[in-house]
Amino acid sequence: MVLRMGSPAPSIKVEDWLRGEPLANFQPGKVYIVEFWASWCRPGVAEMLHLMRLQEKYRDSGLEVVAVAANEDAPTAVEARTKLDAWLTEKCSNLNYRIVFDYTGEMNKLWMKPSFSARIPTSFVVDRDGHIAFIGHPAQLDEILPKVLSGSWRTSDKAKAADTERIARSESMAREQALKKPIDDRFWAAVKLEDWKTALWAIEEGIALMPDDINFRLAYAHLLLHKIQDMWTGLPVMRQLVRDAIDKNSEDWMVSALDQLFHPANDHSRLPPAERFAMGKELSEHILALNPPQGDSPKFRSYPAVAWYYHENGNNDRAIELVELALKSLDGSEPIPDELKEHLLPDLLQALAKYRGGKVCYGALCAVPQKKLPEGAKARPRDKST
Repeated sequence: MVLRMGSPAPSIKVEDWLRGEPLANFQPGKVYIVEFWASWCRPGVAEMLHLMRLQEKYRDSGLEVVAVAANEDAPTAVEARTKLDAWLTEKCSNLNYRIVFDYTGEMNKLWMKPSFSARIPTSFVVDRDGHIAFIGHPAQLDEILPKVLSGSWRTSDKAKAADTERIARSESMAREQALKKPIDDRFWAAVKLEDWKTALWAIEEGIALMPDDINFRLAYAHLLLHKIQDMWTGLPVMRQLVRDAIDKNSEDWMVSALDQLFHPANDHSRLPPAERFAMGKELSEHILALNPPQGDSPKFRSYPAVAWYYHENGNNDRAIELVELALKSLDGSEPIPDELKEHLLPDLLQALAKYRGGKVCYGALCAVPQKKLPEGAKARPRDKST
């Protein structure tokens, strides 16, 4: 049975309530956010801050937030629960909403799979009558939640069209995820063991199955260049990645290719300098043409990567200018959520401090040059879907 807008909300079947009082069932008259997330997910802390703000803002309107940790990464339930509990204590000790832990897969079976939701974070909004009002990314909650609380969302044409579109898109994505899951499982098991050849075999299988999947392509280049360090095989792969990114005119692809060539966490000493900088120059010029400094498009995603290239190429003034533009875009004509800004600011300030060679500040937040990357900034062969 498909879980969609208007469907009765499934139950919450868990034994471990890590934070807050257990919730036996959804109470009539209240609106609930049920959000699936994981501590390893890159925007994890930012999402927690977002949910805290929503809970505080709409508590008097009958909102209750429940975060579901159903995808924690550990060999056993005990280890996963212990790690998550410690993570919560460290990262967000003042939570104002419930958090539940499920290692059995029951919550994913009840909520995620029937709704064709393949990625986290995913938010479900349960309306005052116990039926689903919304399924989607939590970034949409700021716009949609007030309409759900007022009772105007589910009857709107926009809501019906959005849910129909989501179902069609999610069905396709779910089929793709089902094909990728065995490959992902083998890949990440090999990465944990630092068995790079086995990881490479898994990724080669993935590329044969989905040759245009950006994650498989990035993992392939990363393993060859930075783990196995097979330049003979890796350089042609990198050249093709750069060419495809430019041909697609995709900012995401081009930034991801720059990451492989200039991310500070990677060892680039074996790459031929002339070719590395030639690829970096081509990618950087295309990114700046696609998203020019004078344009209104956000700069915080791509400009820091372009700044790495200019910094290493000796044009430090240009690197500083690009990071400053990235910082300025945080307060652009389309302001980004505060929680995303808080997530981005430390890395941007750290880069600016490095390039300027001294202390820099943005409001009350300051940074000084560091020799080592901040904890958590280490480049990985491939990000899990989030």
